Amino acid sequence: MFAKRLKQLRKSRKLTMQEVADYVGVAKSTYAGYESGYRQPTIESIQTISRKLRTSADYLLGLTDHPDPSAELNHNAKEYLNVEQLHWDGVPLEKDDLDLIRNLLERVLRDRALPKQE
Repeated sequence: MFAKRLKQLRKSRKLTMQEVADYVGVAKSTYAGYESGYRQPTIESIQTISRKLRTSADYLLGLTDHPDPSAELNHNAKEYLNVEQLHWDGVPLEKDDLDLIRNLLERVLRDRALPKQE
C-alpha cells in the first residue's frame, strides 16, 4: 500500500522521482525502491516525503484513507467535545469540565441570538 500511494501521490503532484529523492536526501534509485516496494524508508524519510507530497505519514502508511490531512478535521465544536480523552495542554478534561464548556458555549450562542436592548 505504501509504495502504491507514494507513486500515485508523487504523480498527482506532478513531481519527478528525482525531485522527491533530492528533497529527501537519497539517491533516485533508493527512492525508486520505495515506490517499487523493494526498499523501506526510515521513519524520518517517511516524514520528509509526506511534507514534500503535502500529505500525512498516516496516509502513506495506510492508517487513514484521506490524503489531505485537514480533510479529517472536524470543525464542529459540539461534536468535537464528544471526543474521549480531550485534554487542555496535557491536563485531561473530565466529563464535568466538558459539560461546563458545552453549557458556556450554548449560553454564548443563546445570548448572541437575543435582540440587543437599548
